[in-house]
Amino acid sequence: MRLHVGCAMWTHAPWQGRFLPHPLPPQERLKAYASWCNAVEGNTTFYAIPARGTVETWAGQTDEDFRFVLKMPKSITHVRRLGDVGAELRAFLDAIEPLGPRAHALWIQLPPAFAPADVGVLAAFLRRLPPSHRYAVEVRHRAFFEDPGAAALLEKALAGVGAEWIPFDTTALFQTPPTSDMERDAWTRKPRVARRTVALTDRPIVRYIGRDSVDETVAGWRGWVGQVAGWLREGRSPTVFIHTPDNAEALQLARRFHEDVRARLPELEPLPEPMRAPAEPPTLF
Repeated sequence: MRLHVGCAMWTHAPWQGRFLPHPLPPQERLKAYASWCNAVEGNTTFYAIPARGTVETWAGQTDEDFRFVLKMPKSITHVRRLGDVGAELRAFLDAIEPLGPRAHALWIQLPPAFAPADVGVLAAFLRRLPPSHRYAVEVRHRAFFEDPGAAALLEKALAGVGAEWIPFDTTALFQTPPTSDMERDAWTRKPRVARRTVALTDRPIVRYIGRDSVDETVAGWRGWVGQVAGWLREGRSPTVFIHTPDNAEALQLARRFHEDVRARLPELEPLPEPMRAPAEPPTLF
């Protein structure tokens, strides 16, 4: 019974010197993060395929059961729209090969314009992918969340190759008007879609974004605590990523989510004690 939790990145300025030791050389930052969380979103691979040597350093800083959910490059998903992408796909798969089992799933995030009429293109693309990896798809077109027929069409395409549907739960974010610049920015960029809680595989992946307020973020994930506990009881192995608009508290919030689930399932193994920033030295005044 394993629950993996993480954030959208492994280095973030507000964490430095507060949660994580600072300064840290680049080759030790992921190691420090991995003492707090056992999963991370690989968002940087969306913008550029990393050098294989860089990926080797990622593997060297993490245990084999650490999970990377790596986003496919935008040249594949957004520029070429899944067509004629053989060269880019081979380069991406070669670059991430050093991660081995740490590459938990390859994340196909599709643009908002990807509609139910395009599911056939996705299905053909998924069938061409090598079976050596797991795949997970994120869609943002509202029809998939409002039209049961569109949802069923997508689920059928994913089930045919054992792929997962990643929900991005933004309901807490949009529950009340924004109260900070970061929340206002998130309102303009994040998808406003209904919450989805259906798992298609034994390894569901959830992305959750709360608010800058810790209390509002925790209140918004209460339903997920029960859902994830239920998945664990069913023998599934979920991964949950915690976001907030500014992500200042996301590192400790991810661990808190794990603790909330463990309160429902005491048999769930706790996360190890993290590497912490050194305490401030006492002062005379």
